[in-house]
Amino acid sequence: MRIDKFLKVSRVIKRRTVAAEACSGGRIEINGKPAKPAKEVKVGDTVKVSFGAGSLTFEVLDISEKQSKQSASEMYRIIGEE
Repeated sequence: MRIDKFLKVSRVIKRRTVAAEACSGGRIEINGKPAKPAKEVKVGDTVKVSFGAGSLTFEVLDISEKQSKQSASEMYRIIGEE
């Protein structure tokens, strides 16, 4: 699954266009490397999302295409927050 779509489906970022802009702006890293919006994400990958004041690092646990609001947080496990 593309990283921009994963961020939207998992509800880490609300809109796919915002997720794509974050990738293009260099604020998303997969396994320590900057990610473009079309970069494929797999189960087991470590993703770091940099926000204005901090960052969120998580491990990908599931890459289902559709998720309910309640099960979206089960797609990843938070490793660290700054």
